[in-house]
Amino acid sequence: MSHALVVSIRFHDGRYHGAGEWPPAPARLFQALIVGAARGAKLVDEDKAALKWLQRLDAPVIAAPVARQGQSFHNFVPNNDLDAVNGDLKQIGKIRTPKNIRPYIFDSEAPLIFFWTFSGGTSCEGYAQTICVITNRLYQLGRGVDMAWGWGELLDADEAETQLARHGGILYRPSAATTGKVMLLCPGQGSLASLERRFDASGSRFTWTRQGRKDQQLFSQPPKPRFVKVAYDTPSKRFLFELRTAKHDESFAPWPPNKTAALAVILRDKASRRLKEALPDDAGKIDCILIGRGATETDKAIRVRILPLLSIGHFHADGAIRRVLVEIPSNCPLRSDDLAWAFSGLSEIDTETGEILWNLVRSNEDGMLKYYGVDANNQLVFRTWRTITPAALPFNRKKSGMVGPEHVVRQTLAARAVMQALRHAGIRTPAADIRVQPEPFDRHGGHAKTFAAGTRFPKEALWHVAVTFTEPVNGPLVLGDGRYLGLGLMRPIESMTGVEVFNIENGLADNAQPATVAQAARRAMMARVQSSLNRGQRLPTYVSGHEVEGTPSRKGDAHRHVAVVADLPRRRVLYLASTHLHRSGISWREIEKDHEKMAGALEGMDTLRAGTAGRLSLGPTTIDLDNDPLFAPARIWESVTDYDVTRHPRRVDEEESLRIDVASELQRRDWPSPEKVEVLKVNLGPRGGLSGRLRLTFATAQPGPLIVGRSSHKGGGLFANG
Repeated sequence: MSHALVVSIRFHDGRYHGAGEWPPAPARLFQALIVGAARGAKLVDEDKAALKWLQRLDAPVIAAPVARQGQSFHNFVPNNDLDAVNGDLKQIGKIRTPKNIRPYIFDSEAPLIFFWTFSGGTSCEGYAQTICVITNRLYQLGRGVDMAWGWGELLDADEAETQLARHGGILYRPSAATTGKVMLLCPGQGSLASLERRFDASGSRFTWTRQGRKDQQLFSQPPKPRFVKVAYDTPSKRFLFELRTAKHDESFAPWPPNKTAALAVILRDKASRRLKEALPDDAGKIDCILIGRGATETDKAIRVRILPLLSIGHFHADGAIRRVLVEIPSNCPLRSDDLAWAFSGLSEIDTETGEILWNLVRSNEDGMLKYYGVDANNQLVFRTWRTITPAALPFNRKKSGMVGPEHVVRQTLAARAVMQALRHAGIRTPAADIRVQPEPFDRHGGHAKTFAAGTRFPKEALWHVAVTFTEPVNGPLVLGDGRYLGLGLMRPIESMTGVEVFNIENGLADNAQPATVAQAARRAMMARVQSSLNRGQRLPTYVSGHEVEGTPSRKGDAHRHVAVVADLPRRRVLYLASTHLHRSGISWREIEKDHEKMAGALEGMDTLRAGTAGRLSLGPTTIDLDNDPLFAPARIWESVTDYDVTRHPRRVDEEESLRIDVASELQRRDWPSPEKVEVLKVNLGPRGGLSGRLRLTFATAQPGPLIVGRSSHKGGGLFANG
């Protein structure tokens, strides 16, 4: 059974003077508990054991009252420079230095609460009870003026969650990301011991030494305490709604995706009118929070976001709007339950027929939110994100001073505007790669300009955006000036093991051949891996495709080296682990280390000299498994590059030979037999070689990639779903 240790703190005054942080860090509470528990310079064994247990727990959830920073002031304190006045204590006033203090102000009746969850037997419960006793001895938290008292409770996990829900302040939850809105120090393994060493060393900071005929006093800094820095997030309160019909079956009432902003405006205005009728005294606040009327730059962080959600997450999803997510910031001045009430039950009525076109009803089926990087505990984090609805990116071509082709300049300015949009959205994690384009990234997505109708944004300001961050971030992620109306809504792209992908950003010749690009990419890979090895060390078989004696690599009936593919219709180069070519017979564990070494050698590759195919500029990207034509499940697969037969039967014609050979090759690689094999093109080589283009139809949808044939490791026999 899961338990929760709940430590509540109340301050005598509604002020906190701790330097540079709100809420107070768990490390500060840990030190305050030690000070309260200590008897003189020692801790009793029982208290010490409980504190050691506490430092091993995961970082706590923090519920803090809403606070604002008060006016700063200077407190003049003596500087540690008594030598400047020849050690004369009477002149200490001459060496006073100002210390800037800016307290946080909050309601003193609202407690600051720390929630630790744990599971275990009676010993853990005993430690938790001891912490509760220690908490009763706490007398301050922060600076010396921050007098406080506390109490502890041992609850089960459900009771603790109920108490969290009732808290009217802001919740701070530990995040799986390495960066967050708030970075707080937390106790960890060894924290108590480090504080004891620091306390002992503080008693002997000053020592005397003899230098010639004079005695000198030396100062030594005590060792720093050992704490763990944890990223904390302040998750917004989210309410999910569904668009339903008024019919007896209450089926969904889908909206077209390009009407995202129009739907958000309708819902916003209806909810605003309902709230104003119920809370007439708060009309100005409602306009500011919901509509943005009269909002200043500082008000943007407290505005409500209305996010119509497109149906995604499945290859055949149509992208229509069936659900709406209302996101309320944690520090919103309007009560979240009032806002939820304002949206619940909204409807649209046909003025001519009186028919109810749709109802907005609350939904508890929040499983689909994972497709937008959202979960209850903000633990879903991703590095790569792409827009589902285009972002509104303001920029001025005339003021930029840039010259060049119109489309190049506009795209460059849009990419720069993304950086500004990330800052405005409160995303602090740096971007490693940014792509902008008017075309959608998703199969069922809409062109950016189709979303402009009925909005205040011109078509030129709307762009689809893909961002890869240096560190993972969580959702929902919404960018641009239309982020309060569902524009700029992004979805995460989960990385695929064993696949390294590079976009061909420019330089590709019009008549480029896939085999030429794949051969150049393979040579570049081998050169980069070779340069990473010690002198005289041979290339791994996984990279070269050959054994020590020079024979082709083969174990059993499967090649185990990497495949290099040029997917020119989508302007990219892929390096695929052999596990993606064979559905069985090769385990990822066999090749994992070799593939990771190869992937490491490819990092930073931004140029590929491909002969007649051009000098290619490359950029890293990722695979969208739900929509990518090479990976998404499909029944029909059609050739992207020529399929080279492994054997050429002599007693049948070329088309039948292609059919027989591809069926045999699919069976060898554990693919099901196709229902239909269509030969689209036949190529005869000068030495009797046979290749061609095919269309394969399977009984059920099959996930890719599909790369078969004699030249599959060099980019031949690549198929895309039709």
